[in-house]
Amino acid sequence: MTAPAPQATGHLHTISRYYDGCSSGDVGLMRTTLADDVVHFFLAPNPGSKPVRGGEHLARYWRKVHGMIDAVWIVDHILDGDAEAVIEWTMFWTPSGTGRRVATRGAEWFTFGEDGRITEIRSYYRQETDRDTELDGFPYADRGYSRHGAEHSARHPGTTAEEARR
Repeated sequence: MTAPAPQATGHLHTISRYYDGCSSGDVGLMRTTLADDVVHFFLAPNPGSKPVRGGEHLARYWRKVHGMIDAVWIVDHILDGDAEAVIEWTMFWTPSGTGRRVATRGAEWFTFGEDGRITEIRSYYRQETDRDTELDGFPYADRGYSRHGAEHSARHPGTTAEEARR
């Protein structure tokens, strides 16, 4: 069962632009989606699990991460509310010294200010350097989720690794 591809409106549009900025290292693009006082919380014990505070700091953080691991983030699914959204995402990345892409799947809870910019991100995932992390047996391809060789989804065309490097 393939999920339909909805238009990128509301919070999906903002989150997709945020991830496009993360995937290209574009600080300016990320800043257009982030409140000045945004806080991003991470699940411990993943690498870099301390909260990152502030729009400028968070955008520069993701630019640095993108440069280190050639990361591309894709929104695979969204539940969209008035001031909150929950997404499932995939990060395709290259662990240092391996030369091969790994897919890390996770979920994030976003809150938004009255101006529509992101005020808080709570991130839930397990990051492994030697293997993909995902739900065992889940039909990702059948549901239109991103996968190796297709770093995009039915909901988020995404920025391919090649485009992000330009």
